[in-house]
Amino acid sequence: MPKQNEPLVTHIYTADPSAHVYEGKIYIYPSHDLDHEMQSNDNGDQYDMEDYHVLSMDTPDGPCVDHGEALHLRDVPWAKQQLWAPDAAYRNNQYYLFFPARDHDNIFRIGVATSASPAGPFKAESSYIPGSFSIDPAVFLDGDKAYMYFGGLWGGQLEKWQTGSFAPDAEGPAADAPALGPIVAELNDDMLTFKQAPQEISILDENGEPILAGDEDRRYFEGPWMHKYNGLYYLSYSTGTTHKIVYAVGENPAGPFTFKGTILNPVLGWTTHHSIVEFDGKWYLFYHDSSLSGGADNKRSVKFTELKYNEDGTIVTIDPYGE
Repeated sequence: MPKQNEPLVTHIYTADPSAHVYEGKIYIYPSHDLDHEMQSNDNGDQYDMEDYHVLSMDTPDGPCVDHGEALHLRDVPWAKQQLWAPDAAYRNNQYYLFFPARDHDNIFRIGVATSASPAGPFKAESSYIPGSFSIDPAVFLDGDKAYMYFGGLWGGQLEKWQTGSFAPDAEGPAADAPALGPIVAELNDDMLTFKQAPQEISILDENGEPILAGDEDRRYFEGPWMHKYNGLYYLSYSTGTTHKIVYAVGENPAGPFTFKGTILNPVLGWTTHHSIVEFDGKWYLFYHDSSLSGGADNKRSVKFTELKYNEDGTIVTIDPYGE
């Protein structure tokens, strides 16, 4: 039975957990790292995941169940490789699994699969979401609206889309220029298409100025997540190179957002990726590290811990290896 800050499951490697409460349980939608040796590089080729498993817990202190393979690469017609970090949503009396993968031109796109059950199995749509690109979809339901947040630097190809079309040789902004922000797009009611063209989100410092690309402790890298607390929108994300989960707060789901601080200090392993969910009156942070594999970048394990707020709405920074 998993405890806080220990792997939820140990029979497979899991990463990038998106946690939601469905049918009175916590369901976790992670990526599934393969158990083999791979050489790491900045493009992320070592993350060659081929399928998704769905995990669930009746309570945070109860056992974690692996519901088995929910979707495999072979069953996604448009995808060539690399089923990276997914997310899920419930609407229209069905469950949606959103996931990135490289298409047959090696360009990351975001696809959708559906199921009548939160545990799957999921059936993929024949093509990816029109106008989608990059990685790390996170879908946030706000009343009758649904927003998708996405985007990741380097292997996630976000830099390649600065002109609105894919430019394979494009590089990111200079260190003294505004950093690239995550992307947001409102979904149509069918949850399969965007209502309008995706737009970049602005993340500002305490003086209202854009976070700069060289500010690696605060600038966006990948792994967006959105949650709402006391009427405010909390955009959290990974800083990538400095290995933190940080957050910014705003009054509108599309931004702008003002940087506030660090949620999770660095974990063992290069990547860090998370989600935040409320269950039974408490808030929880789901994340991953590479401790179970002894530090292998491509063999990570999902964990969780309680997340707490200060009276002013700021989040108490979590030390993943603290007492």
